[in-house]
Amino acid sequence: MLGPNDFLGAWRLSRQIDDRFGGTPGTFVGTARFAQVGSQQLDYVEEGQIRFGDGPTLTANRRYQWFFRPDMVDVRFADGSAFHGFVPQGEVDGTDHPCGDDHYQVAYDFTDWPRWRATWRVIGPRKDYTSVSVYDR
Repeated sequence: MLGPNDFLGAWRLSRQIDDRFGGTPGTFVGTARFAQVGSQQLDYVEEGQIRFGDGPTLTANRRYQWFFRPDMVDVRFADGSAFHGFVPQGEVDGTDHPCGDDHYQVAYDFTDWPRWRATWRVIGPRKDYTSVSVYDR
């Protein structure tokens, strides 16, 4: 199982977004950085440029907290509220995240480490998209 030291540092991040609700595909290109906070905690900061179709290119960022537990990683939003969890090895589904009437499902793939992937499927009355993020050193 991968641990905090395996993720430390900067990663190239590319994301493809298939937005079936809006009908416009999107791309994100940027970086993800993991910084040590405690022996079993990392801060995740993502920064880059996002664009949907022929629309303008916008700056985008997000921040999470990753807590490495003995059996899983507990991912929290920047404010500390619960987001999801996963086991950092192989191909694995993470825990689902309900957000109002929308539902988020994630699958991770670590089989080509240190290249790895997170695929989100989001469905609900306001959202219907799949987002595939690829991380490379």
